[in-house]
Amino acid sequence: MPDEARARMVEAQLIARGIRDAAVLDAMGNVPREAFVPPDGAAQAYSDGPLPIGAGQTISQPYIAALMIEALGPRPGERVLEVGAGCGYTAAVLARMGAQVYAIERQAALAEATRARLAALGFAGVHLRVGDGGAGWPEAAPFDAILVSAAGPAIPEALKSQLKQAGRLVIPVGPPGGQTLLRLTRRGPDRFDSTDFGPVSFVPLLRGVAAESR
Repeated sequence: MPDEARARMVEAQLIARGIRDAAVLDAMGNVPREAFVPPDGAAQAYSDGPLPIGAGQTISQPYIAALMIEALGPRPGERVLEVGAGCGYTAAVLARMGAQVYAIERQAALAEATRARLAALGFAGVHLRVGDGGAGWPEAAPFDAILVSAAGPAIPEALKSQLKQAGRLVIPVGPPGGQTLLRLTRRGPDRFDSTDFGPVSFVPLLRGVAAESR
């Protein structure tokens, strides 16, 4: 049963590895991960690893999703930008936690399917658009928090500029095989504190918009 598999995932993959934020645990214990993977992958939805979702992309391992969201620390009512919406799972978890979610997906076909999925599951309040995630969403800025689900060699300046004072940006940085999960906290116009959450492995952050969205 999905509910039982979800509860086991929370206990064995999240709590056992040190995830402590009650809001993260509640959200991931209630958002149906099986609804965000292709039908032929539903039986593996709560496995301890990433899964393909099409368009050359994956849904992150549950622990990595939890780690990033816990590092981000979203609070109810905050405006949160997600770069790399993919299948919409992380956006749904953030929305379940009470955030106002703005999500960007580069692949138009994937974004359209994600928009329909989120609406069907009751997350119609998530704002989703096709675009260059590295450029952020200037019209909706500033944001309390920004989560980037793809890695780059450096943190895009556009994303840093769209953070509020004391806003948090969580992003994997570095080349394949050498990426680190970082959290930047804005302390001034050009001053940021940095926290390192250890090694991770993500697909690259691609700039521009995929061809099918033109």
